[in-house]
Amino acid sequence: MTFVLLLVVLALLFPWGAAAVVRRLAQVLPPRAACWVLSGGAVLLAAGTISVLIGLFHVPFLASLEHLSLTQVLEVWPAAVPVACAAGSVMLVQLVLLMWRWFQHRSLLRRAWLSADEGAGEGDLLVVPGNDVDAFALPGYRGRRGRVVVTSGMVRSLKAREREVLLAHERAHLAGRHHLLSAVVDLAAVVHPALRSLRDALVFPLERWADEEAAAVTGDRRMAAVAIARAALAGSSHGRASGYPLLSVTSGPVPRRVEALLGPEPEGPRGGARRAGAAALAVTVVAAAVAGLALAYGLHEYVEYAAGQLLGTPSGCSGLWSALDTLFGSGA
Repeated sequence: MTFVLLLVVLALLFPWGAAAVVRRLAQVLPPRAACWVLSGGAVLLAAGTISVLIGLFHVPFLASLEHLSLTQVLEVWPAAVPVACAAGSVMLVQLVLLMWRWFQHRSLLRRAWLSADEGAGEGDLLVVPGNDVDAFALPGYRGRRGRVVVTSGMVRSLKAREREVLLAHERAHLAGRHHLLSAVVDLAAVVHPALRSLRDALVFPLERWADEEAAAVTGDRRMAAVAIARAALAGSSHGRASGYPLLSVTSGPVPRRVEALLGPEPEGPRGGARRAGAAALAVTVVAAAVAGLALAYGLHEYVEYAAGQLLGTPSGCSGLWSALDTLFGSGA
């Protein structure tokens, strides 16, 4: 039992260290790659956590496959049912939180579209009247295509070329479907608290991705930096709805974004950085897979060994499991 609990503890603590590795890897990658690494890492770690909980929840079911009654299971592992109930309760809470978070996303999107319907424009651009200074990418909703929403206040605050940068930035959010990456990581953060750091870390590379796209479209990195700084300054004294799905030009650490645009265009990681990044990602993925498989295998072999002890029948791996049982002090 101690060995199984050790696997469980390691599997549940693993995302804390793995999230730090993923964040570190994202820092050495260009914006687009960093976004995919953060999103993919969040999904893998959330899936690993859920697999651990599913494995614990199915301990009584695994026992039934070995023709063990619940009474016999409790004789070997008294905590089997409480642990299974706890895992089931955690999964139920996660499901409720996931549904609630998804409802919040859809509700925010619906409210944003209701406010955008007050505006007028052509194509993918909607200009909303008012003194507020804001601009954001509004994803598609119920058959309607995504739009770039700009307030009249923002239009008045920027010069013509700066407005071109702003529109290119928001269109990059829509074209890259950044709202989906943001939503995926946000939902994954509900599964395990360690993944909240990945959600927060995703904001900067998403904005940098859109910044670089805008700079490429306008052909002037300095102008892009000026436009983003001016938009942020103009909107600093005005509140706006924040978070998904409103991906705004004023989101993220603006000074760092401006500094990056004033520098050279980012390139892919070179030499040692590329190899180190690939190695870190490979280690993270393999470790997550091994942790999940080890837990599933450990639970199955533990129940099988218990069945052999109680029913007096040989178990395929009873010798190995007996050695582990003696080493870790587990078993009956």
